[in-house]
Amino acid sequence: MHFKSKFDSIRNSLDNMWRETTSLVVLLLLVHRSHGGCLPSSCGNITNITHPFRLKGDPEKCGEESYELGCENNVTVLYLNSAQFHVQAINYNNYTVRVVDPAIQHHNCSSLPLRSLSRSNFSDTYTYPTDLYQVGLSEYRNWKSLSFEHIVFLNCNHSVRENEKYVETGECVKWDSKGYAYAVGGDLKAEDFEVGCDVKLVAPTSLRTLNNHSYNSMHRGLAYGFEISWLKLACHKHCPLSQSSCYFDYSSQKFKCLFGILEELTLQASSQACVRYSWVL
Repeated sequence: MHFKSKFDSIRNSLDNMWRETTSLVVLLLLVHRSHGGCLPSSCGNITNITHPFRLKGDPEKCGEESYELGCENNVTVLYLNSAQFHVQAINYNNYTVRVVDPAIQHHNCSSLPLRSLSRSNFSDTYTYPTDLYQVGLSEYRNWKSLSFEHIVFLNCNHSVRENEKYVETGECVKWDSKGYAYAVGGDLKAEDFEVGCDVKLVAPTSLRTLNNHSYNSMHRGLAYGFEISWLKLACHKHCPLSQSSCYFDYSSQKFKCLFGILEELTLQASSQACVRYSWVL
């Protein structure tokens, strides 16, 4: 009798999962149909502007209004935190867009971003529905995959010799005539902060081959730009079921949804630690 009750419980759970999965497939078909008839837009070097993005002047049904891009002097422009950034690439496979500060010049090591921007400007660990972009590539376990790292610029009232993380900017950057200018690649931890130094600027980069011991390499990182993600929007579009989450699997290069119902079935079937299953879309 106990076995029959447990069997009926699992069968009911499977039936519920089937109904939810069917609803998801229908929803995805409707979403796909709703985007039909919208050809990709282009501006300058960016020729693949499509949902969720739209170019200013596109038909209203195409793309999301919140993700509208501009086209200025044949350059695709993204608006972020009341500032403009030039779009370098859009990757629809991992849900990232790479942008660069318009003040950065490739072969001018003195050119710096117009303003500081760091991970603290993004609220990845919160659930604000108005957040358009994130710096994480996973909604699972507090965004443990980050899309960019920092370059920190400092001005010191003395020469820093013993901390190899402090890279001299030479004649490229001078904050004042008496100070010493340095750049630090990556996060500046409390134990690395030198007395007599002030942080002047924090800038992001997604250049994977960044050499933290070379200022020229750091500047190339600035010119390469940084990636931000719209995974949260994609997750809500593709994983509409209750108690669902999502993440981007780097090993398979696939977007995956996690459903609470599958976790419950796993717990019923095994007394071991919970193993999470996923659907690949």
